[in-house]
Amino acid sequence: MSGSADRDRVRRSARQIGVWTGVASAIVIAAGVGLLIAVILATSRPQGDDRVTAGPRPGGFDIGNPDHVVVDVDRVLPWVVVLGIAGVALLGLIAWFTARRAVAPLEVALQAQRDFVADASHELRTPLTALSSRVQILQRRVARGEDIGDALDRLRGDTAAMDDILTELLLAAQSDQGPVLAAVSDAAAAVHGAVDLIRPIAESADVTLQAAVPAGLSVAVPEVTLTRLCTALLDNAVQHAPSGSSVALSAGAGSSAGRGFAEFRVADRGPGIRAEDRERIFTRFARGPETGRRRGFGLGLALVRDMATRYGGSVEIEETSDAGTTFLLRLPLALS
Repeated sequence: MSGSADRDRVRRSARQIGVWTGVASAIVIAAGVGLLIAVILATSRPQGDDRVTAGPRPGGFDIGNPDHVVVDVDRVLPWVVVLGIAGVALLGLIAWFTARRAVAPLEVALQAQRDFVADASHELRTPLTALSSRVQILQRRVARGEDIGDALDRLRGDTAAMDDILTELLLAAQSDQGPVLAAVSDAAAAVHGAVDLIRPIAESADVTLQAAVPAGLSVAVPEVTLTRLCTALLDNAVQHAPSGSSVALSAGAGSSAGRGFAEFRVADRGPGIRAEDRERIFTRFARGPETGRRRGFGLGLALVRDMATRYGGSVEIEETSDAGTTFLLRLPLALS
């Protein structure tokens, strides 16, 4: 959300809280005054009811005049004290509720800031790991006197991918999270970009990557977003795949509820996911037992679900067992 939108939201909230506080306080005060008047009327008596004499008083007031009443202070005072205490308590409750409403925009802003820092850290973590692996490969080649031209090209590609990811994160942070106008991306290009990014991590884990994507498959999602989605699923699979095994990513066209979708399947040969964790792993900061090679923070799959949902897609566990797990990512097909 932009700065001007934040300021407008704070001003709107302040106006609403001010109006609500004024109206609520006026109601409490009016109710207290009304109750106090009712008590006074109920406990008062006409002047002269306790007298047996008649005639004018020295001051000129008629003892039996019904327009003059007597209020017993000892009968009214307890009601005044009780109503005063109740009024203070109600006004205190209004102040507490108002304070909670007043800090709500600040709470939302702080949560958005924490989410952005966590998301950016997680999204940049995989490219940084890949860069570290590339640098190690480059150092070994230099030590052996081998050609390093292709390694440098891959390094440039990894830094470009990091720049694209950071740009998309910043654009998402500035948006109001409204309807998304999706670009059209080539699924094959995005998948191959994700595979190239994860390959050094997979090689260091002794895991083979396999990708099968038909040509001409277009998705109504920006290419950098589709690359991020595939990268997150591949990274998760590699972290849980046994050494010497493979991780496969396949894609194709499908349909669900009468709509056309591009379906991406990422399969590993890991230990599987427990039944009680099948939905929990898609929530932020939810982690299962530490079975991966690298300590996770429970953000990758949550981000995949958030991004897929934002573009009208979904992600789920298609199947899981001791023989491995397959994740199914569905994204809308681009209209031809």
